[in-house]
Amino acid sequence: MMKMNIAFFRRLGKGFLRLLSNEKFPGSAEYWENRYHAGGNSGAGSYNTLAEFKAGVINNFISEYGIIDSLEFGCGDGNNLKLIKYPKYIGLDVSPTAVANCISAFSEDTTKSFYLYNSICFKDKHKLFVSELTLSLDVIYHLVEEDVFNAYMGHLFDASQKYVIIYSTNFEDRQTFHERNRMFTNWILQRQPHFRLIKQIENPYKHDALNPNETSHAGFYIYKYTQE
Repeated sequence: MMKMNIAFFRRLGKGFLRLLSNEKFPGSAEYWENRYHAGGNSGAGSYNTLAEFKAGVINNFISEYGIIDSLEFGCGDGNNLKLIKYPKYIGLDVSPTAVANCISAFSEDTTKSFYLYNSICFKDKHKLFVSELTLSLDVIYHLVEEDVFNAYMGHLFDASQKYVIIYSTNFEDRQTFHERNRMFTNWILQRQPHFRLIKQIENPYKHDALNPNETSHAGFYIYKYTQE
């Protein structure tokens, strides 16, 4: 009977077996690939009210500053992308499934390109991935590993020719499975001194435990490269 039950659970997939055996978190890249491969999405922040709020801020910025080229580190399932009017866009993501889904969803859109991203295996000395504007939307607090976080942040800023837009939480907290809130602004002050915070936009839909799918702890932080 026990053998039959184990075989049944194995058919349900590795994710369910991890839950049963209380295994440790598999790592941020594997978590997101497993999630997308199982039919999951990028989460509440990429849908409905929060998605519309994020798109509104970014569309206004693109229009006001005349942005042409944009590069997003963590494009996810592409749902939020449908609402944003990028003239030219490159999306990177750690999940092969997410990248493949975006390629399919935007197959007729000649303004968009997508590539697989691995922060540990990414060294762009020839500056192939650079843009006026780089973006990180609802990603930083999902980078639970220290080496992954440091590499990702370096790539995000190194790829920017002028502006960086970050939408994230900005406080320290312990890891809770696939999330770890970080005071990322301190990292930028210490490691990217040529980037200056020019605008901070608070989220009007502040986190409400009774309505977690339409509210968030995250906000916008917009940086500009300066020679000072």
